[in-house]
Amino acid sequence: MPRRGVVDARAVAHQVLVRVETTDAFADVLLADRLARAPMSAVDHALATRLVYGTLAWQGRLDHHLKGLVRMPLADLDPPVRAALRLGLYQLLFLDRVPAYAAVHASVGLARAAAGAGAAGLVNAVLRRAAGAGGDGLPLPNPAADPLERLAIEWSHPRWLVERWAAELGRDELPRLLAANNVRGPSAVRANRLRTSRDALRAELAAARVAARPSVWAPDGLAFQGEASQLVTTLLALAPGDRLLDACAAPGGKAVQAAALLEGRGLVVALDRRPGGVRRVRDEAVRLGAACVEAAVGDARRPPFARPFDAVLVDAPCSGLGTLRRHPELRWRRRAEDIARLAALQREILAGAAPLVRPGGVLVYAVCTLAREENEDVVEWFRTRHPAFVLEGPALSPDLVTPTGYLRTLPHRHDLDGFFAARLRLDSRASLR
Repeated sequence: MPRRGVVDARAVAHQVLVRVETTDAFADVLLADRLARAPMSAVDHALATRLVYGTLAWQGRLDHHLKGLVRMPLADLDPPVRAALRLGLYQLLFLDRVPAYAAVHASVGLARAAAGAGAAGLVNAVLRRAAGAGGDGLPLPNPAADPLERLAIEWSHPRWLVERWAAELGRDELPRLLAANNVRGPSAVRANRLRTSRDALRAELAAARVAARPSVWAPDGLAFQGEASQLVTTLLALAPGDRLLDACAAPGGKAVQAAALLEGRGLVVALDRRPGGVRRVRDEAVRLGAACVEAAVGDARRPPFARPFDAVLVDAPCSGLGTLRRHPELRWRRRAEDIARLAALQREILAGAAPLVRPGGVLVYAVCTLAREENEDVVEWFRTRHPAFVLEGPALSPDLVTPTGYLRTLPHRHDLDGFFAARLRLDSRASLR
């Protein structure tokens, strides 16, 4: 039992899991808020975090097993009961250091507190059956009968997504990608050039007994904003004095990174269609001393500007399917039809932002997804209609650049989130206005 006044890690995880399932909230935001307010030890913080991310990542496989253990449709259970079952089964299957009795007892208590004695009895019976069966007693689909169904269940991804990636990326790499998505990636921070250097920041962290290493790929990064996202801003090749439009700017990480690359001399116009997003950008700019960032409300499909920019960044809204390590719940929220809808929006934004690139200027398109329909297909559509834009390969490690000149990072190859970016330069003799 937790000490009086100390919040139990499993209770925190359970609360977050229920909120994630019943609202549109993201697990990382909910968990960070709950942990900030919870009197917990560092060990319990780590346990709560692992329980949330692990249960969400493995939810598909957990539900597959639960369907064989629960004598009623899972959809008919109340969300707190369903979450207690998933949380308990995750510990039984994937956390070797957690005793089975502790996992069962905790989930029974969570179910009783949320839904009464009947729910507690159901959770107790189901988890005891699972503990008695062990891993070998909870079978997976036969790979010979349906290889993709086996991969979808074994590595806990929706079937439609496994089919898409098998077609677009090939089956050879597919198991490694699916496995990588279920492991939380390393954290990374960016040294703010306006206030420090990477070496100085690393020394400060070392003095505070925080170990960090230079990022493998991002020049200002320390590994411990994801490293892949830092690479996107470097494609702009900004120089002091340049004017940049960040067309989809919230929450502001790339805008303030651009300000640092400008050494504070120039202009970054950070556009977002939501007033709340603009406030977040302004707060981030103030916090990091990025005085050259000016945030404004506006729709990137119809930007409210007349004067062109030296560079335009379209970090477009996307399915986020490259960030499943950080946002495991996305795999259960997204639907196949979302991809086409988002690709249409991305095309609109690119078409709207392109006229604001000066002749000879740069347009960078970026998304954090692996879906070709949101990646190469959008860029190819744009270039067909705007042939004055020429694709330029980024000056990055060849490991990160595709043969056709796109930036692409993959969790299983680079230990980075899945990002795609294209750098396009407008012919110096052209004008789209």
